[in-house]
Amino acid sequence: MQDHTSPTSLENALALQKYGVGQPVRRKEDDTLVRGKGKYTDDFNLPRQAYAWVVRSSHAHGVIRRIDTETAKAMPGVLGVWSGTDLVAAGYGPFTCALPLKSRDGTPLHQTNRTALMTDKVRYVGDPVAFVVAETLVQARDAAEAIEVDIDALPAVTDPEEAARPGAPLLYDHIPNNVALDYHFGDAEKVEAAFKSAAHVTKIDVINNRVAVVAMEPRAALASYDKASERFTIQVPTQGVAANRTGLAKNLLKVPHDKVHLLTANVGGSFGMKNINYPEYICILHAAKALGRPVKWTDERSTSFLSDSHGRAQKIHCELALDADGKFLGLKVSGYGNLGAYITGVAPLPLSLNIGKNIASVYRTPMMTVDIKTVLTNTTLMGAYRGAGRPEANYFMERLIDRAADEMGINRLTLRKRNFIRPAQIPFNASSGMVYDSGDFQGVFEKALQISDHANFAKRKKESRKQGKLRGIAVGSYLEVTAPPNVELGKILFEDDGSVKLITGTLDYGQGHATPFAQVLSAQLGVPFERIKLEQGDSDLVHTGNGTGGSRSITASGMAIVEASKLVIEKGKHAAAHLMEAAEGDIEFADGRFTIAGTDRSIDILELSHRLREGKMPEGVPSSLDVDHTTGPVPSTFPNGCHVAEVEIDPETGIVEVVRYTGVNDFGTVVNPMLVAGQLHGGVAQGIGQAFMEHVSYDASGQPITGSFMDYALPRAEDIPHMEIGDHPVPAKSNPLGTKGCGEAGCAGSLSTLANAVLDALSELGITHIDMPLTPERVWRAIRDAKVKMA
Repeated sequence: MQDHTSPTSLENALALQKYGVGQPVRRKEDDTLVRGKGKYTDDFNLPRQAYAWVVRSSHAHGVIRRIDTETAKAMPGVLGVWSGTDLVAAGYGPFTCALPLKSRDGTPLHQTNRTALMTDKVRYVGDPVAFVVAETLVQARDAAEAIEVDIDALPAVTDPEEAARPGAPLLYDHIPNNVALDYHFGDAEKVEAAFKSAAHVTKIDVINNRVAVVAMEPRAALASYDKASERFTIQVPTQGVAANRTGLAKNLLKVPHDKVHLLTANVGGSFGMKNINYPEYICILHAAKALGRPVKWTDERSTSFLSDSHGRAQKIHCELALDADGKFLGLKVSGYGNLGAYITGVAPLPLSLNIGKNIASVYRTPMMTVDIKTVLTNTTLMGAYRGAGRPEANYFMERLIDRAADEMGINRLTLRKRNFIRPAQIPFNASSGMVYDSGDFQGVFEKALQISDHANFAKRKKESRKQGKLRGIAVGSYLEVTAPPNVELGKILFEDDGSVKLITGTLDYGQGHATPFAQVLSAQLGVPFERIKLEQGDSDLVHTGNGTGGSRSITASGMAIVEASKLVIEKGKHAAAHLMEAAEGDIEFADGRFTIAGTDRSIDILELSHRLREGKMPEGVPSSLDVDHTTGPVPSTFPNGCHVAEVEIDPETGIVEVVRYTGVNDFGTVVNPMLVAGQLHGGVAQGIGQAFMEHVSYDASGQPITGSFMDYALPRAEDIPHMEIGDHPVPAKSNPLGTKGCGEAGCAGSLSTLANAVLDALSELGITHIDMPLTPERVWRAIRDAKVKMA
């Protein structure tokens, strides 16, 4: 039963070779996106839609006395004006944090129970207090400016350490000293004993500077309500429609899941920020229901600096205990994390637990303690930002190692080699509680030294000196613990037009999922790469999934695709046996064809799907090859690598230039090396931004002083060096593809190497520490002060 219209085995084999796992296949969506044909949230419009504008507090802290909306209601085009009391009356739930985190005394994380609009107090500049809906955006904005908000200002606090002190302004009466979580991990007595036995203890204080996300696409949303079905629909950029739909329905709107339809199209970047629901969404959903017409809201860049979640923001003290040979004995991390004014999403996680999970890195660190207070302040709320605790943990560790090596007179490379986890020790029980299942950390390290030409650095430093420049180098290893175990959706539908629809619960907001997922599915089922279509953005189709975050996508969706494909093949063997009148045990599957073993009789998988759809199958024979499968919890993976950075510094201006950059990484099985390289480049670029220029700042009264691109610097193309990327894969043993996440690795590897390279260049002046961002002014002042001391 040969199907002559379907691809032959040879054609299938050639196609699989071209588009198979490991091939650098171009991204499917690029032709559309680079031509400006993508469709982002603000590109969507509905008939009779109205426009919303949000009124925000100009005070960082204060008691709301009165909100006068009467003048605004009477203005031209205004359809409605709402304040916090209106939304409270509607019975919406508060924004909370669902993480089961507990303080050292066993008490759960304090909740701030944020409402969509404030009714009692405002707690940061930008806190929403009212909103207007009008026929046009201009009318809505004009009316919003007519709303009078009377607030009695209160003292504000923006620094987490100051906020935790007795007598500091309290943001919430039920949260003493503004400490929402007093996080502790580890055995303090054992660690103290290790420190007492140490030959040397290195100590360092570091600030992990606050950054704004500034995604290319600002947040936006378009909401509607169908009265007949009592169903809300919202078009909004997210990192996963299933989890966000659940949050909206269950926690905020208080309606059954099927009463909320959430849609996400193209997303212009997120980095963690768009993976939570925001007050503006509740506002326009409420208005859409009240007015009986769609309502649209689009953020502006200036307000997104206030309303979008920020990242990082920690003040940390670290200590590393070593024996006389430089062997690590123990590690202590303590300090403060800045939560901002409200706790939503996973905000406490990157500031506390993720530090402990990642800081042991690739080293034999026998024991550690992590003691971090996550503190509420009168600043914009905090959230996940690319890496979410992983880059900062590796930054702390690598800064400690360089400092320890210098203090003990041990070569920095040698100190690392003495403490690497060796391949023979894997699986390795890390002091973080994680079990590393794979890795060759010293092999990665050695390859990075080779590719970076580390051995000839002295010659390059000499040449830089001739040009009046200071040159520095740093080598830094990293390891990440990717997202915690969660289930994932693998749904495969064979369409009437001969295409195959793949549905999974992760979501592409720049990563390029359509291509590697199609490569995996094509390799599993032999389906032509070009016929595979990915669907991730419709909650009616994507009923399960935890979205994209924590470098989980290729592992979670990859496992879902592999497991779902096996189910397709099982159904296919049963159906093929019936159609070809053979025993099911005699049916084999390879290269997209079901074959009777030992014969030339076969049927292509797409032809089989077509036959099943057209014919009426007897009882017990599947009527289609479609599969709707949800995995069990997909384990975390442990991507790791070693990055090498070289910088030149102009001592007259303090300007730092990254002149060489090398990254060698272990991502296990690499599905598409071209996409992996792109992820590395983007992550390093964000690392350059945080290391050298990005910093959200507030004045003493809580007013933001970095509220636009006039005040907040981002790296440009000229700031990004050519990068040499190397691969040293050791497949993961925890998933069928052997993949490890790569999306956050560029940040994880770059922060420490960039900062340490600058300090290496400045070491001849006796400079041992500068906090990020290492701006020209900070570097220049450090050089000037050092020269004064030396004079």
